Amino acid sequence: MIFVTELSTTKRTKLLISIFVKTVVLLVFVYFFICALGFLTDAFQLLGGEANAKIFKENEVLSNPVAGLMIGILATALIQSSSTTISIVIALAGSKTIPVRETIPMIMGSNIGTTVTNTIVSLAQAGSREEFRKAFGGATIHDVFNWMCVIVLLPIEVISGYLFHLTKAIVDSLDISGSSKTKRDLLKTITKPFIRLFVQIDKTALKCKAIHVNGTSRTVLKRWCGKVWTSSNADPCFPKNITGDSRCKNLFALSDLNDEEAGLILTIAALLLIVLCLFVVVKLLNSLFKGTMASIIKRFINADFPGKFGWLTGYVAILIGAGMTMIIQSSSVFTSTLTPLVGVGIVSMERMFPLTIGSNIGTTVTGILAALAVSESQVHLTLQVALCHLFFNLSGTVLFYPIPFLRKIPIYLAKSLGNTTAQYRWFAIVYLVGMFFLLPAAFFALSQGGPVVFMAVGIPFLTVLVIVILVNILQVKAPQCLPKQLRTWNFLPNWLHSLEPYDRVISKILCMKCCRNQGHKDNFKI
Repeated sequence: MIFVTELSTTKRTKLLISIFVKTVVLLVFVYFFICALGFLTDAFQLLGGEANAKIFKENEVLSNPVAGLMIGILATALIQSSSTTISIVIALAGSKTIPVRETIPMIMGSNIGTTVTNTIVSLAQAGSREEFRKAFGGATIHDVFNWMCVIVLLPIEVISGYLFHLTKAIVDSLDISGSSKTKRDLLKTITKPFIRLFVQIDKTALKCKAIHVNGTSRTVLKRWCGKVWTSSNADPCFPKNITGDSRCKNLFALSDLNDEEAGLILTIAALLLIVLCLFVVVKLLNSLFKGTMASIIKRFINADFPGKFGWLTGYVAILIGAGMTMIIQSSSVFTSTLTPLVGVGIVSMERMFPLTIGSNIGTTVTGILAALAVSESQVHLTLQVALCHLFFNLSGTVLFYPIPFLRKIPIYLAKSLGNTTAQYRWFAIVYLVGMFFLLPAAFFALSQGGPVVFMAVGIPFLTVLVIVILVNILQVKAPQCLPKQLRTWNFLPNWLHSLEPYDRVISKILCMKCCRNQGHKDNFKI
């Protein structure tokens, strides 16, 4: 890349104008990308509102911590918003529909479910194997870290109740009152005007569907924006006497579509917009940040502090991630915006990890603000739920990040997933559906069989999984510690230790054998 100072005045002017125009276009498409994520969230709320309501009403089911965890994952994956899930859980706790202790597994599950957005966003870079490898790895590092936190901290919470007792002690020691209306949401302030041209979601309807046994007459698709007359008991979940004068002025509100139909159309439109925006953003990033400029930016973003202060770099990145997420009040948007940057190589996986951890912490502010915006009689319950979310994320950070060896585990696993999806791109879809929907649904169903059935199946499964992971690590790091037969998995049938047989079948079905053979010649290294 030629430095600007080495160019003639005319060429320098053209270059600066080109950079300015590209930057403006980049910002415009980033804005539409964020709006598209908002559309996708709204679409999943329209599609999953009724299903989530039925899930949240099953109080007996929620007493099982594993079931609560899986419900948190499924609900958040369906509505694409951990903030919405946490807000519903807070409302349920405040209304004493669910005890605070039973909400904790659901909160943990919402942390996992919200990462599905990153994975979906990474699929837009599947056209380039190298970019897809990095982007998918950058997206799944959030999944891996949250799963690790849950696997360790959920059993501790079930046995000791440390989150419940710690947060209860904190709330009891505070002099708090509700009705705090100081919530600020910079991101929605910027994107809401555009999104509201097309759709509005009735948050009250989501909460009403979860709280009321018989549901609500309100639809999740908000159609009425003026003052609504309510029934004689002043219950906002059952409005009546609505006039046409208060009809919302957005595209879907003016249509006759029901929630599911509007949600399906909006999902398709949002996904298309995400793909378009990411395509343009990635192209512009590659155009702007190439050659010497790319090297400078990469060194700046991924550099460590000099000398003895190098160990502080990751912790500063955690603070930056937390601060940025507090400002925009959406961990999904923050990490999803970073995902394509990881794909094009601007942000490294090692830098993505602390930023993701910080985002986990920053997103808890939304729940705390929501918890304070209730009546004084409920605030001690709602704030305790919000603090459980905060201290769960802080516990995971303290547990895994300060120790270098533990810090490397999620990065290693995420890179492995990235390498796998780069070689077998269909695996990304299998991972997405399996990790966020089929696996939680299977564990949820298993947990309904009672503790004996769950342990009879779950303990052997987890034991085998842990052994396989340990053997894999030893095969790479210290093969001499293993018996000769265990130094590779070649003694097993090929279909048990390789995706190649499945790839052949899928490739034949999709008529993609030529593309696969070409892809296998690539060398995938991080």
